[in-house]
Amino acid sequence: MTNYDYIVIGAGSAGCVVANRLTEDSDTTVLLLEAGNPATKPEIQIPAQCFSLIGSEVDWSYFSEPEPYLNDRKMFCSRGKVLGGSSSINFMMYVRGNPQDYDRWQELGNPGWSYQEVLPYFKKSEQQQRGASEFHGVDGELSVTDLMSPAVVSQRFVDACVSMGYDYNPDFNGVQQEGVGLYQLTVKDGKRHSAAAAFLLPILHRPNLTVTTGALVTRLLVEGTRCVGVEYLHEGTLHQVKVNQEVILSAGAFDSPKLLMLSGIGTAEHLQAMGISVVADLPGVGQNLQDHILTCVVQETTQDIHPAITSNGIEAGLFLHSKGNVEAAPDLQFFFGPIQFLSPGYTPADFGFTGAVSLTCLQNIGSVSLRPAGGSSASLSPDPKDTPMLQMNYLQNETDVKKLVEGIKLMRQLFHSNFFDEFRGAEIAPGAEVQSDEALVAYIRNNCSTVWHPVGTCKMGTDSMAVVDPELRVHGVEGLRVVDASIMPTITTGNTNAPTIMIGEKAADLIKAGRTARTVLSKSNVQNPAYLSI
Repeated sequence: MTNYDYIVIGAGSAGCVVANRLTEDSDTTVLLLEAGNPATKPEIQIPAQCFSLIGSEVDWSYFSEPEPYLNDRKMFCSRGKVLGGSSSINFMMYVRGNPQDYDRWQELGNPGWSYQEVLPYFKKSEQQQRGASEFHGVDGELSVTDLMSPAVVSQRFVDACVSMGYDYNPDFNGVQQEGVGLYQLTVKDGKRHSAAAAFLLPILHRPNLTVTTGALVTRLLVEGTRCVGVEYLHEGTLHQVKVNQEVILSAGAFDSPKLLMLSGIGTAEHLQAMGISVVADLPGVGQNLQDHILTCVVQETTQDIHPAITSNGIEAGLFLHSKGNVEAAPDLQFFFGPIQFLSPGYTPADFGFTGAVSLTCLQNIGSVSLRPAGGSSASLSPDPKDTPMLQMNYLQNETDVKKLVEGIKLMRQLFHSNFFDEFRGAEIAPGAEVQSDEALVAYIRNNCSTVWHPVGTCKMGTDSMAVVDPELRVHGVEGLRVVDASIMPTITTGNTNAPTIMIGEKAADLIKAGRTARTVLSKSNVQNPAYLSI
């Protein structure tokens, strides 16, 4: 049986970074396991084709359980099933979040995660088209660029917002986040620059890196309280592989907690009900699920405004605080683009544009749990191939609903400004007949969707619900870390891809530092044999 120094589970936004950084040392061997396949689908590379990837063979296409506050709708939850993970099927928007997000993480008991301490890791990854600055780096692997050919209507959205008193903001990742501007994208030479394209494909030649795709990890191998390897299914055969140092779990906010639970790490009561022996009773595993949600205003246009092939379709944005509180992080994020993002039941026009309003800090908390065998009986152990059970609890808080109502009203006001006069046709959704607050609430509950930003299900901290410590080591289990968006104690203000890449960068340094410390301790033990008897 081949042993590796490290096994990384999941070649997504964080996993690709970790594999890259650990194999910089030629004496360190890494096995990277990815359940999806290589990113050979041509549409992955074309920014304007990102909508066609949703629900395709490179998407896990998860669904939540019936959502009680959305009229029992099952929410579609897109997750990348391919090298690069969700960074290979997302909308490529490079948004780091608000500095207050990270300062809050530190306040919650996570030293080392303040904004000033994570900023160097954002900069480390970045190859910023605009050049180096206090906030940006140019020596990293990830290409961050301006839109090559933004649509005229996207600039009109920016102009309309400025006319209403919102600050023009050319950089949501710079001096301030609040304001309106055009988004930057993770695009290189007009093509998607996923985590796989940036961090993994250029290093596949390294002899100390082994990448296996189509490998579904079924459980972690634990001896006593130490993780010693993994079991995975590949081409119909079950394999086991051992690890010398650590296993790094980077399977994402849905599948990282699922795999922990399959391995006996989670709430003892839930595990026992599933017929799984308890390795570590960690009640926070699968809890604290957070996500962003949005609702759309879709407008018909009087002329062709199709986006360029290098566009992601969502070109402009606005961050603001619904109460006008300039001291607080924005609680609303707006997306605008020359595309129609319609719910089922609405008839698209020949040409149209969409404005979406998203809540950046929802009050709802959801959960991830194992699906009982056969879908109903909890008396048998669950099948690792089954999808986890997702309960998002979107819009359980009326304050969140009211914010979305106000967001729709603001979007309509923007669309009816003179900046859109030459483009504006009829409103497709919600529709001109939907005007009262009650009607808008009904529209939101029937048509809102996720922004596909799940986080928080293996949160870091030191409280009773924390799953990992501030160095991302799983509480109560040696040799195991979680490194992905699931470790976020609270969701960031905006898109989550850039923060997840940052987590991978910081984790790689933590892992290296841990190995150095163990090496020093080991040498110290040899030099002082008396220490061995303690």
